[in-house]
Amino acid sequence: MEQSWRQAKGMFAAMLSAPLVWLVFFFFVPLGIVWLYSFGQNEGLVDIAFTGTWANYAKALEPLYLGIFAKSLWIAALTTFLCVVIGFPVALAITFAPEKWKPWFLLLIMLPFWTNLLIRTYALIAVLRTEGYVNQTYHFLWNNASGFMTVIGLAPLGEFQPMELLYNNFAVILGLVYVHLPFMILPLYSTLDRLDRSLLEASLDLGAGHIRTLFSIVVPLAGAGIASGVLITFIPALGAYLTPDLLGGTDSQMIANVIESQFKRANNWPFGAALAFLLVYLTFIGIAIQGFLNNSAKKRGMG
Repeated sequence: MEQSWRQAKGMFAAMLSAPLVWLVFFFFVPLGIVWLYSFGQNEGLVDIAFTGTWANYAKALEPLYLGIFAKSLWIAALTTFLCVVIGFPVALAITFAPEKWKPWFLLLIMLPFWTNLLIRTYALIAVLRTEGYVNQTYHFLWNNASGFMTVIGLAPLGEFQPMELLYNNFAVILGLVYVHLPFMILPLYSTLDRLDRSLLEASLDLGAGHIRTLFSIVVPLAGAGIASGVLITFIPALGAYLTPDLLGGTDSQMIANVIESQFKRANNWPFGAALAFLLVYLTFIGIAIQGFLNNSAKKRGMG
């Protein structure tokens, strides 16, 4: 048995070696190089000297960039909150749907993953632009309402003004919710589908209504799924680049857009690396807080 286990460990080591080498050379090494850039400074047009300076981090903590970080945090938090509010009822509906329909509902949730994000974003632009489908529908209803008021002898509504739905914070948040909603629904469904239905029946039998059962039984038991969904929604939303770049205006740029401009336009790689790693540090802090909350919840459950 011991010899068999030693052979198994050798097999596991052989299987692990290739992905481990790939992870080290194509993830940790490039990440380490960018981290070193954050302590360097430009010398000429293309050279970077690794001087160990903290000036890039000091510059990143200036009020201008702290404001962009704060705005990015606010947009990511609002996006995550909206995904929870929208995704929880959807996940609950799929959980209690007939068994034959569940795979189809899950397929609909995962269907956007089969289309490139850039194409989906351009489709959203077609919906939200001044002459897009939303404003076309709004124009149609406006004209009909104005004509009806004329028929009944009232003053018409006046000249139609299309809604400004694109190139603002509203478009950015809508686009981020649209992109990240499946990442919230799937872990919520995974948790809700494992709920003990007898607890719900017991709650209803003891006189609790559906709303009280939802908030007193379902939501606490789904805490792990909510925490996972929040984490995998908030972190990508915080570092989103494409959605605010295409849907947002000049006042709707997030920290990832500033990082991109430092690398591609300003040619200030050390400062861009410092901004990028501040984002990484914020991500680590978020993961640590989530782990602390999970451990606290487990300890309370054991107590």
